[in-house]
Amino acid sequence: MLEIWQIAAVTLLAFLVPIDKYGLTIGLRWPIITGLILGFILGDMKTALFIGGTLELMALGVTSIAGSSVPEYSTAAIIAIVIASQTGQSMEAGLALGLPVAMLGVQFDVVAKIINGFIVRKSQIYANAGQFARMKRILLLGPVIMGLTAAIPVLLAITLGAAAIKEVLAVMPAWFSNGLTIAGRVLPAVGIALLLNYMPVKRYFQYLLAGFFFVAWLNVPILGVTAVGLIAAIHYYSKNDAAPASATTNEILDDE
Repeated sequence: MLEIWQIAAVTLLAFLVPIDKYGLTIGLRWPIITGLILGFILGDMKTALFIGGTLELMALGVTSIAGSSVPEYSTAAIIAIVIASQTGQSMEAGLALGLPVAMLGVQFDVVAKIINGFIVRKSQIYANAGQFARMKRILLLGPVIMGLTAAIPVLLAITLGAAAIKEVLAVMPAWFSNGLTIAGRVLPAVGIALLLNYMPVKRYFQYLLAGFFFVAWLNVPILGVTAVGLIAAIHYYSKNDAAPASATTNEILDDE
């Protein structure tokens, strides 16, 4: 059972996530950072980082373009981490249960943007009338509304308590629980696939194949693959930077 200060801290974190997404941008919008902070709050760093990292992978290929609304994966991470940590369910099950909240966050985000549209128009009226104090005050409602889109569902979810969530999980049939677990394990692959759509995979396919070879066959940890990738990237860009310099030197010698 969460203590009052933990409920307040989790709700505050959820409130700050959308504000960071559209304003501060200090990192709270990323599920892995949200998971790290929640790990300290709940005292369950393993669960928090696992779920946060998994949702981070899924969110890599998803971005909001031109004001479009996308799933709130950080909000999903908060609820999923709390569920998994407080109910004793598997991390995959908590992850899958938190995803509907991410999808619901899209609807909340749309409603908040509609409301903020009215606020902006009202602030413009105040600005045209020279009432700048009122303009500043009404514009402060924008971040508050965005923060509530995440804080309200998170607060409702965690105040139901672990007992209520356990009862819901208990009545779920085994096939459904197993499905949630499988879905939780598949989701990172979905995020990676979405990310690859934005990358020049055909041009650098050999590096992708090498990374897969290291992980699938040699069982090299992700950190080791990252180090090899960093070395390859440094070599590639150093080689490309040296080529124009050599061409320039040859041109100078030819002129002489």
